[in-house]
Amino acid sequence: MLSVALRTLRTRWTTFTGSFVALALGVALTAVMGLALASSLDAPGRGPERFAAAPVVVRGADTLRVDTSTGVQVRKLAHPRAVPVGTVAKLRRLGPVVADRTFAVRARGGPDDLVGHPWSTAAFAPYRIDAGRPPRAADEVVVSGDWAGPGKRVRTDRGTVRVVGTVAGRGFENAVFYTDARAARLSPHSVQLVVDADPAAVREAVRGSGSDGDGDGVQVLTGQGRRHADPDPDRDRDALAAMNAMFGTAGGVAAFVSVFVVASTFAFAVAQRRREFGLLRVAGATPGQIRRMVFAEALVVGVFASATGCLLGAYGAPRLADRVVDGGLAPRWFTIGDHIWPYHLAFWTGLSVALCGAAAASWRAGRTRPAQALREASADSGPGGTMTWGRWLSGLALLLTAAATLCLSLLTDPGDLLHRKTYVSRPMPLISAVALLAPAAVRPLTRLIAWLPARLPGAGGMLVRENAAAGVRRTAAIAAPVLVTVALAGSLLGATATLNRARATETRQQTAADFVITPAGDAGFDPATLRGLREVPGVEVSATSTSAVYVLEDGVSLVKSEARAADPGPLAATSRLPIEAGTASDLDDGSIIVNGEWQRHTVGERVRVWLGDGTERSLRIAAVMATGTGDNGVYVTPRNAPGATVDRVDITLAYGADADAAATGLRAAVRPTGGHVFTKDQWVKASYPETNRTTRLGFLLVLGIALFYTGISVANTMVMATSDRVRDLAVLRLAGATTWQVLRLVAAEALTVVAVGAALGLLVTGLNLAGMWSALALLSVRTTVDVPWAAIGVAVAACAVLAVVSSVAPAAFALRRRAVALAGLRE
Repeated sequence: MLSVALRTLRTRWTTFTGSFVALALGVALTAVMGLALASSLDAPGRGPERFAAAPVVVRGADTLRVDTSTGVQVRKLAHPRAVPVGTVAKLRRLGPVVADRTFAVRARGGPDDLVGHPWSTAAFAPYRIDAGRPPRAADEVVVSGDWAGPGKRVRTDRGTVRVVGTVAGRGFENAVFYTDARAARLSPHSVQLVVDADPAAVREAVRGSGSDGDGDGVQVLTGQGRRHADPDPDRDRDALAAMNAMFGTAGGVAAFVSVFVVASTFAFAVAQRRREFGLLRVAGATPGQIRRMVFAEALVVGVFASATGCLLGAYGAPRLADRVVDGGLAPRWFTIGDHIWPYHLAFWTGLSVALCGAAAASWRAGRTRPAQALREASADSGPGGTMTWGRWLSGLALLLTAAATLCLSLLTDPGDLLHRKTYVSRPMPLISAVALLAPAAVRPLTRLIAWLPARLPGAGGMLVRENAAAGVRRTAAIAAPVLVTVALAGSLLGATATLNRARATETRQQTAADFVITPAGDAGFDPATLRGLREVPGVEVSATSTSAVYVLEDGVSLVKSEARAADPGPLAATSRLPIEAGTASDLDDGSIIVNGEWQRHTVGERVRVWLGDGTERSLRIAAVMATGTGDNGVYVTPRNAPGATVDRVDITLAYGADADAAATGLRAAVRPTGGHVFTKDQWVKASYPETNRTTRLGFLLVLGIALFYTGISVANTMVMATSDRVRDLAVLRLAGATTWQVLRLVAAEALTVVAVGAALGLLVTGLNLAGMWSALALLSVRTTVDVPWAAIGVAVAACAVLAVVSSVAPAAFALRRRAVALAGLRE
């Protein structure tokens, strides 16, 4: 059988080209994904940056540690604590102590991510003066980089300053250095300091502050541990995790779609070779031998395609690594290492995909009867001939599984449907189910789509309808990849768009303020600015800040909830919280407003929580909010958010107050700090949620892969189908049709088949988005479904162009010969 398979591959090489290319690219992507994952696991540890030359760094507690029955639960604190005053006094007796401070700075003409520090900390990076001198007065600064030179006056949100010196940038920050005294006034809160003393003596000095010197309480950082004093020390790990998630999703979709391509290609090839298999049966071949021959063909294609894919992966992985580094998706040091296991994973996965894709086709080939050798009609007999019991059972099982899991999620945890990992994976079983059941729907759907063209003058519309409806296997094989592309585009992009619209709807519904004011940077509003806002006539001010609350659920899981700190009176006047039980006005220093996601959410019940700085409290539940999209968080009073700064101010106008005059007064109050004053509509528009960059790029990569595979499958199947219909086209020519009429007929058939696939894809999209809409409704969010018609239109148009070109081009090439000669061709 292997020799027969090799001869078949040599003769019918065009039949297997699409499978070969799809498999090779799928293996290449798997190899790239594996190499990226292996290289990220071998990532070098990031060393200290800001404190690379510091002797010892002492940092206040920045983690919350809670003992549970399963071990110690650790979470990052929203507001790290300062080093205790008594500990600082002990450290000063050991050697010089320099307090570190970091605060955001906004400067006209400067980088967007400027941060301020005291000049004394510059030596610990180390920064060295390139030009000019250190700052000596309150209005003097030294900047990193070349965006400003000595002598230049710069207007900032901290006042106008004069640049007196510059230092070379070190790549990890854009710094502005003030005098130590000025930095202390701008940022009084300091959570870490540098001590020039023996590390052992420093550890002994902090031992009495409730610390063990190893992360609980005050931390003593030396050597590589000093990197934990840098801002966002885990950014490399987070970036690599996001990159691996993106490549993992892309690899999964590539495997999913490549199985579709290979399975549909082999299934259609088997359908085209019915008479060939019938002749082999007449010649004495057993069903097992036929199946083994088809498997042998898949084996040969899989081996060569997988080997080619590994070579492509080895070539493409380093180049892709360069691109993700340049695009900011991976750390600057990220490179592809020398690993072997990703190639094994990719090769054997590709081979398995090829054999799995050919499994159903080989079974159908083995069931070919000897009488098929005498068959002349190419039309499929109907669903009974194209839909086997196995296909019915598999399709219905997947359909019921998708429906059952959706209903179970809606009944038990509707919020799970809003998570990215859920709405990315949920379309897959539904797509598979619809693709398996597609042959049963092809004929009625084709007649429906071609109903109007078939009633137009001339026989063209009728021929398109009957040809597409008669070739059920051909239509289903071409419609399947179109279905995958349209369903993925509609489901993934539609899910994110619907979720973003729901969050925007929540923002609009919960905002009762006439104006919303936000700071220019991350520093928040100082007390002077808040006093100026409250002095504007005819306004009520609600100043809120961002914090966090931690709660222990089931006695083992320490859960962090985003919190907003607000005074209850102004909060009730400027917001419409989605309260389901209790009242927001009952909020006080001994209570909390929670949401329905909390394990304990009964009004009046007391819950044990830890505040943003790690302080343990027992608070009474004053009210319970609807869960919503998961962004409702909790509300506490400012006293229960120590260390939080005001980062949002809601303004409600008093009855009869002049809105224009109030807006003018509010803008004047925040002008010195560069704050932004928004009307309610402007605020809703400005805060409209956006899909983060990594997720967006991941979805584009997934859709690009799906569209590319669709192009391969459509082109391959169209070329196979058109080549097989040369005699049919010749008969049309002999019946009086011109060459252009025949080509128009072929193009119209291709567009009809694409329309069938697009309709099935829209069906899957609608079902998926209906599930998300139902989940949002159960979570008390009333919104509309956002179908990405533009993206779907682009996908359908691309599929249509590919289908028309792939069908018309071989037909035009074949019709160059005389119709009489073509009509007499033997199969």
